[in-house]
Amino acid sequence: QVQLVESGGGLVQAGGSLRLSCAASIRTFTNYYMGWFRQAPGKEREFVAAIRGGGGSTYYADSVKGRFTISRDSAKNTVYLQMNSLKPEDTAVYYCAARLLAASQYDYWGQGTQVTVSS
Repeated sequence: QVQLVESGGGLVQAGGSLRLSCAASIRTFTNYYMGWFRQAPGKEREFVAAIRGGGGSTYYADSVKGRFTISRDSAKNTVYLQMNSLKPEDTAVYYCAARLLAASQYDYWGQGTQVTVSS
């Protein structure tokens, strides 16, 4: 059973930074894509960023390119989302997710962590 636990959310002023962490209980971390999604009040959940568990390829939503960086520490089975130059529109609950490399959708989700950016 895969378990994902996010941490690092909080309240920050516009222009500030936060780093989210996702600790994954995954036996073979390199067999998974790890992703970050977010859901703002009244909106659908949207993709933010993803990375192969084994490293290398990264993917970003256009809205966060150049501001957010996804990374992973395979030794710790942990994925990070460094968020810089935060904007009020980045306010959302951020979710960590995992899927096997061959899967078409993310099957495993964390409980979410709130990020609030004040103007």
